[in-house]
Amino acid sequence: MGLARHEFTPSELVDQLAAERRGLPFLVYRDAAGVQHTRELTGGRVSVGREEKSDVAFTWDTEASRLHALLEPLAGSWTVVDDDLSRNGTFVNGVRVRGRRRLSDRDVLRFGATEALYRSPGEQPDETPQVAGPVAVAQVTQAQHRVLVALCRPLLEPGEEAGAPPSNREIADELTTSVEAVRSHLKNLFRLFEVPNLPQNQKRLELARRGLASGVVVPRDISR
Repeated sequence: MGLARHEFTPSELVDQLAAERRGLPFLVYRDAAGVQHTRELTGGRVSVGREEKSDVAFTWDTEASRLHALLEPLAGSWTVVDDDLSRNGTFVNGVRVRGRRRLSDRDVLRFGATEALYRSPGEQPDETPQVAGPVAVAQVTQAQHRVLVALCRPLLEPGEEAGAPPSNREIADELTTSVEAVRSHLKNLFRLFEVPNLPQNQKRLELARRGLASGVVVPRDISR
C-alpha cells in the first residue's frame, strides 16, 4: 500500500504525533484496507515479512517474501538488512538495499508492494527543503508558517474537535500579532496552496488540511 506524504489525514497525523511524543523510532504503514498502523522499534532485531509470525507482518502482500527483511539497531541507529532474503527486494527511497543500510528520519521503505515510513523523533530534522505538492517548505515564510501552524493546531491536538479552525482574532492573540497581519498571511497562503474559492470557514479548513497533508506542517510543529 502506498504511503505518500499527501495521503495522511488529520486523524492519522494525530496518531503519528502520539507516537512522536513517546520518543522512540517507529514505522508507519497501511494494511490491505488502508488502515494506518504505527509500530514502535524497540529492543533488538525486528523481522519483516508476509509470515504471520513476523514482528511486522504484511500478511496481505503477495509480493512480500515470508521473511522479507530485518530491522536492526546498530551503533545508535536503526538499519534495514536484506541479504538476498526477499524475492522482490527491499527499497529505501526507491533505491534497492544491497546488504545493510542505515535509516534516517522520514525514509520511505518498500517491502514487496507495501510502503512504510520510518520515523525517528530524536533525530535532527533534515534542513533540506522538501517539496510538498505544489508548495515547497522554502516558499512559506517563517511568519506564514506560524500562522499556518496555529490554523492547523485544533486538527491535531488531542481532545480538540477537528473541523473548527481558529478565527483571525484567535490566531492573532496566540501569536501576539495584529488581525491585519494574520489576514495578509492567510491571503498569501491561500494562493500558495491553491485553495479554491470556498465559503470562508470551508476555505480555512481546506488550507489547514492541505498544510498538514503536504507536510509543510508536521506533528512536531504542533507540539512545540
